[in-house]
Amino acid sequence: MRTLAEAGHELTVITTEPMKNPPANYREILLTKIDGDNEAKDLNMLELQGSGVMSSAFILIIMYSQFAKTLFENVLQHPEVLKFLETEQHFDLVITESFLTESLYGFAQHFDAPLITFSTFGSSMWTNELVGTPAPLSHVSHFLLSSTDHMTFWERLQNCAMHLYDRVYYHFLYLPKQKLFYDKAFPMAKLTFEQQMQNVSLVFLNQHFSLNFPRPYPPNMVEVGGIQLEETKPLPEDLQKFLDEAPDGVIYFCMGSNIKSVHFPKEKRDAFIKTFAKLKERVLWKFEDETIPNLPPNLKIKSWMPQKDILAHPKVKLFITHGGLLGTTEALFFGKPMVGIPIYGDQMMNIRRAVRTGYGVLLEYHDITETTVHRAINTVLSDPSYAKNAQMISQRFRDKPMTPKQTAVYWTEYVIRHKGAPQLASPAMQLSFFQYHLLDVYAVVFLMMIIIGAITGYFVRKIYRKMFNPIKQAKRKEKRM
Repeated sequence: MRTLAEAGHELTVITTEPMKNPPANYREILLTKIDGDNEAKDLNMLELQGSGVMSSAFILIIMYSQFAKTLFENVLQHPEVLKFLETEQHFDLVITESFLTESLYGFAQHFDAPLITFSTFGSSMWTNELVGTPAPLSHVSHFLLSSTDHMTFWERLQNCAMHLYDRVYYHFLYLPKQKLFYDKAFPMAKLTFEQQMQNVSLVFLNQHFSLNFPRPYPPNMVEVGGIQLEETKPLPEDLQKFLDEAPDGVIYFCMGSNIKSVHFPKEKRDAFIKTFAKLKERVLWKFEDETIPNLPPNLKIKSWMPQKDILAHPKVKLFITHGGLLGTTEALFFGKPMVGIPIYGDQMMNIRRAVRTGYGVLLEYHDITETTVHRAINTVLSDPSYAKNAQMISQRFRDKPMTPKQTAVYWTEYVIRHKGAPQLASPAMQLSFFQYHLLDVYAVVFLMMIIIGAITGYFVRKIYRKMFNPIKQAKRKEKRM
């Protein structure tokens, strides 16, 4: 949003997070008093740890059963939003996030404007079906599974099962709820919920092929991964001094914004602290409780740290992370190798990618001990190939004809200039499920094979009888004589 405002566009943004120092052409409709805010802040996300099919299916159920209702009650029924919808305003374009937000697509109908959606973590079934993106299950893994693009038979079987489960639940149980909310919030919409779902002009993806696995995209699915990577800013004085004066380099440890290090069980927390105390490197750890006593002198903890600016510092030698997309993207942009402790969602897949590509190692959450932590850190720091591979990915990531910001601005303005850019739409959007997967063609071919086989069998039997029956009759006559 800031990028579009800097490009000169007038923006009206419905958000729960106010922008710091917004430009003059940026107007916010701030949503406050969101139900569940306090509970979410104290939620122990480590309890969701798991990467198998059953764990992923459980996470999907939680999301599908809670997000739609929460979205409707806290956004579409919010007094500020209702007041906004009563105003007569004109907009050239509507942009919404595409993470279980289908009922929000009605804003495009309400303002009679083209719709662009933005996926914060990359492509998935939710985004693929908006623009007809092919996603072969043989090498495109479900985002909640840990498989790479080179899957074993068992992983392909799990991938098919997870995809089938997700598709059935999504279409028959989840989407009807979103349709209900869409109809309630936008009763005057020209297009039905189903029609609007097929009327998305373009999808932005927060990923890039150099960091992820190559996938087939139609022209109206565009990668803008790394758009958050603005120019680095000066570090706070204490952090700058801590980094600059580290003779043997620094390790940066952060479990993201949702997963909190303070929720680590004491034995796992102590395993990290004891390991750090034995290292020659200094350690920066984003830890929400700054009152922990008896910390080793080479360890500095703070409840918040400017992650991107820290990763940009040349003294940082290793990033210990949960494997979230933003953090891994930032680390690779600056060429930093990783130790990954994935907890849920796409984190395991991101770390599996790091292991396979050679810029990171996996440290299983349930396997955290002083021994395993030391082994993981020592593996990366003692083998220069990890840093070399991270630098190689960084070079590939930076090698682009346009920056992510320039790409986002260009395609946004392209959709506006061409009134929704229908020329980008894949013909797959006009096909039914049976037509798209050629099931009707396969059925006819199968039927034709049965008919041809039956006819062939009929004539073979006829020929057989004509050729061999006279011989059999002659033999019978000889026996009688």
